[in-house]
Amino acid sequence: MKIKLYQTLLSPLLVAGLLLAPLPGLSDSSAAAASASSKATASKAQQLQVVVDGKKLSLSAAAYAEKGVTFVPMRDIFTALSASVTWESKTQTIIGRKGNLSISLKVGNKQAVINGKTVKLDAPAVVRKGVTFVPVRFISEAFSAAVKWDSVANAVRITSPEAAEEAEYNEWLEQQKNRPKLTSQQIVEKYDESIVMIMTNRGQGSGVVIGDNLILTNYHVIADAASATALSLDGEELKIIGVANYDEKADLAIIKTENMIGLPAIELGYGLNTYKGNRVIAIGSPLGLQNTVSDGLVSSIFFEDDVRYIQTSAPIDHGSSGGALFNEYGDLVAITSSGYSDASADLNFAVSVIHAANLQSETTDEQIADAKFLPPSLPETLVGASLTDIEKLLKDQYSSLSTNDGEAAFTKWEAKQDAPGWLVLTADIDPLFYMYYGPKSAEELRAWTINLGYEFHRMLPDVKIQVVISFQRDYGFEPRGFAAGEVASLGSDKWRVRFPVIDMQLKDELFIKVRD
Repeated sequence: MKIKLYQTLLSPLLVAGLLLAPLPGLSDSSAAAASASSKATASKAQQLQVVVDGKKLSLSAAAYAEKGVTFVPMRDIFTALSASVTWESKTQTIIGRKGNLSISLKVGNKQAVINGKTVKLDAPAVVRKGVTFVPVRFISEAFSAAVKWDSVANAVRITSPEAAEEAEYNEWLEQQKNRPKLTSQQIVEKYDESIVMIMTNRGQGSGVVIGDNLILTNYHVIADAASATALSLDGEELKIIGVANYDEKADLAIIKTENMIGLPAIELGYGLNTYKGNRVIAIGSPLGLQNTVSDGLVSSIFFEDDVRYIQTSAPIDHGSSGGALFNEYGDLVAITSSGYSDASADLNFAVSVIHAANLQSETTDEQIADAKFLPPSLPETLVGASLTDIEKLLKDQYSSLSTNDGEAAFTKWEAKQDAPGWLVLTADIDPLFYMYYGPKSAEELRAWTINLGYEFHRMLPDVKIQVVISFQRDYGFEPRGFAAGEVASLGSDKWRVRFPVIDMQLKDELFIKVRD
């Protein structure tokens, strides 16, 4: 069973169909049967209770029933249902709001307005002894609450949608306790063929089959691809024709194959029955080793920028991006996406499947029919581009690098054409990052620069390109131990240290030196 997310939106048409069916047990005939005298009826009305989410309301004035309709004080019921209420005394209008829902009704008027749509009431709001009363069923059901009559307790029982969903969720949690746990082998036997390896013109990743011709993967696997193929476990190649939908923030994408996949689709739930310390199984294609299985624990669960992540000790590597992470019940709980490559501990991360489920539910038939590859972040060519355009591209696309030790920023990008005909691209690295993490991040900086060079060689194949990333910082003393020319006096006992951290040169061949 899927858990419903908390939602309080209500269709006005639904409300119109639910309006004010008289509460059983509160009609005139019921009251007459219960008591033969008007005095007894009044006494019974004084005993009428209103219970919201299991708690008896302390009402500012006694609730009462009249002609089959139960009335309660306006502010009491709106507050109990977590709705705001405004009373406009001049027009005797009641305005209630909760989320995206707005209700307005006037005293004495048998019409109300819900989100701009007029609906009829069985009974209008009234004012008695200075207290404004509203029909309890109409207000409650307008806010998606359930209303029942308890004849034994002589009470109106109201259950808010939040309480109903919480009860359903708690019931679901109890059901999970009785579910059998699966071994790693059982999980592999059940899902292995539904995990595919993805090859693009840019790299390699993994994917999870979620439909007849749909595969779920990481956004970064497919983002800059112009072509792609999914490889099934039995060696069948499935041509991918584009992206149906994506969530860049959560790093997820749904891609479409040209033909039907013919493999079992994995259901996307919400993965909420997974906790810190639980065992998990990862299936993906690290370093191109197709459908490699690893296991570990849920190390932590956290949110970052509203995205839910599962940290796991299950080993993954480059190429695992877009792979599956299952819990011990065999539920897909996350999509493996990243990790620390040089840590002694297995520090890996996966995006919670709740974001994938939302993405799938938002994907329309039209999006699937129109699936195509995303526009590339880099142009096909820079031939004929101005130096200003090249500098803008560098600032837009190469201003930072996410490393295992944090974000390395690159500033002051410049593009110059020198006398020998070289295109020289220069920038400064964040000096604090370099001083603390430069040697440790040397290989990541090297790979990032080589990728930059590869892309510029693709866009300018006949140009000699040099990329120089430098360290620069000013000091109030003259630093020692640097090579000639790396320390310069600025006057007033100020000194500047500047030296190249990375020097890469390429045309038909590549040379790169990283100072660590």
